[in-house]
Amino acid sequence: MKIPDDRRYSPDHQWVVLTGKQARIGVTDYAQDALGDVVFVQLPIVGESLPAGATCSEVESTKSVSDVYTPIAGTISNVNETLVENPGLINSDPYVAGWIFEISVDDASSAADLLDASAYRQLIEG
Repeated sequence: MKIPDDRRYSPDHQWVVLTGKQARIGVTDYAQDALGDVVFVQLPIVGESLPAGATCSEVESTKSVSDVYTPIAGTISNVNETLVENPGLINSDPYVAGWIFEISVDDASSAADLLDASAYRQLIEG
């Protein structure tokens, strides 16, 4: 199970890479494995402002439909349109090509409240 050290993680199995006041967000390798083959992604709405923990998107797989949350508060600034035609990127490359959305972060320091790679590893390994 890949858990890159260069990002933060939510207990909801999402990752965040923060660059200044921009954050790129996707689901973890653990989450995509649990989902199974992803067949559809409902992308969030660009321009929508959301608090941390708000539902902003859905990922549908052959097993289930799962909500995607905003791990930190901000405004949706970009979405990965490639996922519309190729949702399987979430399975094949969850940390690079399979990102879901970007947000302009309200408070970049709030990312410190998320888990580092070691803490996330402990969470999923029990």
